[in-house]
Amino acid sequence: MCFRKRPGSSAAAQIYTGPDLIESPMSRYDRNQPTRNHRSNPCCFCWCCCCSCSWNEDRNRRRRLSRDTKLEIVPHCEVCSKPSSEEVCSWASSFEKLMKNPAGRNVFREFLRTEYSEENMLFWLACEELKKDYCKHSIEDKARMIYEDYISILSPKEVSLDSRVREMINRRMQEPSSHTFDDAQLQIYTLMHRDSFPRFLNSGVYKSLLQNISRSSSES
Repeated sequence: MCFRKRPGSSAAAQIYTGPDLIESPMSRYDRNQPTRNHRSNPCCFCWCCCCSCSWNEDRNRRRRLSRDTKLEIVPHCEVCSKPSSEEVCSWASSFEKLMKNPAGRNVFREFLRTEYSEENMLFWLACEELKKDYCKHSIEDKARMIYEDYISILSPKEVSLDSRVREMINRRMQEPSSHTFDDAQLQIYTLMHRDSFPRFLNSGVYKSLLQNISRSSSES
């Protein structure tokens, strides 16, 4: 773990700057693990374009490298039930409703993957899981993994944050808590809302889902 001393401060006033540039045991463990089989994914629904059915396996295999993360707390696809046509339609008028719905997050995450910005959703989900933890040791471990995966400039999944928020995170990492990344999470939520969400509504991912759900409702 790396700390740097803030100019003009005592030896105790140090700022967390990320992990040492060495390979961690966790990284070696992850690299040696066999590729997971997603055929039995319990959240697999053919209505959802992030489905891991056998017919979709080739596309998923091509994306596995970009989806993998060291954080076990972020699932590849959230367990959810099939959304109603009313729910799918409501997402068009409310980003908040989309983000509160597991099915909505799955579909939006699939769209973000096509834009190579899935890390924004992964980071947001990791922060949500962190806030549910009340064990101090576990919180510290998860906070450092989140930092390494999404905040560190050395990470391929680094999210886009301004310097003010980054400085705040570095200070809070001296004593990590379940709310260490609150400001960063809000900034990424706002980025997804203003930047990615409008394109999502005009994308084939959303329009195709909307048509399929509407067709299923009319046939039933």
